[in-house]
Amino acid sequence: MPERGSHEDAGPCQKVDDGMTRVFQLFGKRWTGLIVSVLLQRPVHFAELRRAIPGISERMLSDRLTELGAAGLVVREVDEGPPLRVAYRLTEVGAALEPALKELGAWAEQHLPEGGQCPG
Repeated sequence: MPERGSHEDAGPCQKVDDGMTRVFQLFGKRWTGLIVSVLLQRPVHFAELRRAIPGISERMLSDRLTELGAAGLVVREVDEGPPLRVAYRLTEVGAALEPALKELGAWAEQHLPEGGQCPG
């Protein structure tokens, strides 16, 4: 029997399942995971969210929030004020990502050094 990870006699490669494809179509985009991780803490106003994610532009944040809203993960809540303020929060579906994101964070702490260099 071939060793685990061996490519001998492994047969044809299996196609990636549809669920993984959908996940990475959304979370494979830069900034998306970071936005969700900030929103896991509490609802946040747009400006606070932008400050929490260094390097993201207003346009990109707006685009990603729109995508997350269309996917049913984030809702936009308007407080008429005055002053008018817009906050974003995760839906129940978005909040259900918490265990998976915490696991990914723990994996990164253990396996991805801070310089971004993967262990070889």
